[in-house]
Amino acid sequence: MDEGLWSRLSAETRAEVDGHVAAGRTVRAIVVMRERAGLPQPELRDCVDLLAQRFTALREHATAPGD
Repeated sequence: MDEGLWSRLSAETRAEVDGHVAAGRTVRAIVVMRERAGLPQPELRDCVDLLAQRFTALREHATAPGD
């Protein structure tokens, strides 16, 4: 995961991004990341890569035994 970009987001923004990812609102998730990561604004490709990683992480968490 791009820890640099993810770490630049507040806990509240991370939760919002995860909510958008879980709901399938990928464009909105990218907009939120780019608006709230600060300067320099992250590249679109970095946001798309992080979005894919968050989708995988959320899916794995949802299917993990014992949850």
